[in-house]
Amino acid sequence: MNKLNLAGHRNLFFLLSAIIIAAGIACMCIRGFNFGIDFTGGTIIDLKFEKPVTIAEVRSSLAKYNLEGSTIQLSGENGAATDATMGENVMIRTVDLEENQRKDVMSTLKSDVADYQVLREEKVGATIGGELITNAVLALVVSWALIILYVAYRFEWRFGVAAVLALVHDILIVLAVFSFTQRQIDSSFIAALLTVVGYSINDTIVIFDRIRENLKLHFRRGGNIDTLVNTSIFQTLTRSLYTVFTVMFTTFALYFFGGDTTKDFAFALLVGFGCGCYSSIFIASPLWIVFRNWGEKKHKAKVVTE
Repeated sequence: MNKLNLAGHRNLFFLLSAIIIAAGIACMCIRGFNFGIDFTGGTIIDLKFEKPVTIAEVRSSLAKYNLEGSTIQLSGENGAATDATMGENVMIRTVDLEENQRKDVMSTLKSDVADYQVLREEKVGATIGGELITNAVLALVVSWALIILYVAYRFEWRFGVAAVLALVHDILIVLAVFSFTQRQIDSSFIAALLTVVGYSINDTIVIFDRIRENLKLHFRRGGNIDTLVNTSIFQTLTRSLYTVFTVMFTTFALYFFGGDTTKDFAFALLVGFGCGCYSSIFIASPLWIVFRNWGEKKHKAKVVTE
């Protein structure tokens, strides 16, 4: 395995990621995203059926209008959850419906599920506004700055910059995939992105810590930087693969066996975890090599001029 020169082929991995990110940015500009009701607002319909019904029955009826991703809750008369599987009071939160669409949906629910009494029906605004998005992005940028400072203190600044660039790489690819597939983006997507960031930085730091441990001993023996990084990656590879396979196995189970409302969340995690493992091995450490080589070239040039 040590014969594989991963660090030496870093330009190939950089090119692959650059192509995906460039295509993703182009798709974001042209097609945009499929924002859910958390971002766009929508319609709330509160119904009281004449008999207990299940969420699956309601969702199956809504699927005829491609509304199976709607938020469906069972509640009692006072708004508190009753039975986990059946109930008479059902609250549906879905995309903004025109009058004709709403009437068709209501009629289909009556014929497919049961007769009902309408308790509430209203249009609502977005729960995630522009100010909240701005604050979230600001918090993310501040966290990246703090990561750079902490890693610079514990390791060196080049490690910190490489780690943050790898995180940006992961987020851009997840965004690109959601733009390509036009999967719905809602509040759970934000939670998935933050989870991916936490996973990815942890995996990257493990490799960086091994590079730091090997650094002094390696150069005492006259080794080069590519061999150092390759050795460090392969020393931590088993741990990285075991970790990613474990979390992805669980996430696959959530994706295939979970409800419709969790599929986009699980899909974002699957893409993010896979991308985070890839970037920790093929992007973050090679970026550190590039930064170190640039620093050495500048130092040599400065010595020559002096």
